[in-house]
Amino acid sequence: MGVTICIGDIHGYIHKLERVWMNLEHELRESFDDSTVIFLGDYCDRGPDTAKVIDFLVSLPERYPSQKHVFLCGNHDFAFAAFLRLLPPPPDGFSLFDTWKEYQKNEEREGWWSGEGYEEMHIQGRRWAGNIRDRYNVKKGIDFKGSIYDAAPTFESYGVPHGDGGGS
Repeated sequence: MGVTICIGDIHGYIHKLERVWMNLEHELRESFDDSTVIFLGDYCDRGPDTAKVIDFLVSLPERYPSQKHVFLCGNHDFAFAAFLRLLPPPPDGFSLFDTWKEYQKNEEREGWWSGEGYEEMHIQGRRWAGNIRDRYNVKKGIDFKGSIYDAAPTFESYGVPHGDGGGS
């Protein structure tokens, strides 16, 4: 009988994910093959290899068919999906504009994305793809990587400039 494994906060670091995966496989041996692996989200941003992380995760069901894989969405993943306009439409005539209108006072400081179609984008998508004005993150003692979400490496891992809205 397999065990339940939880892995979170990968943040675009494929080498760390591969190392954790190999260590789990080695330590758990036979029970690894029929384990339940729950990924807790935050697959993108900060690290340089978001595209490789996503490819690795997508390949798991085929590579480990006896395992059960659960992929939860973290706040970074939600914001990425919001920017790509992959969120379902809001119910009852609610507008995505309603998610950000009360926070508009932060728009200039946080450098929200304002490309084509931004008016109907969830606030987190605009914040994710934006270009933060004050580059230094006082809390972490380092510079932001593009946006408040440190999303620039995610764009780069797909070979597009930060904030590229697919021609927008």
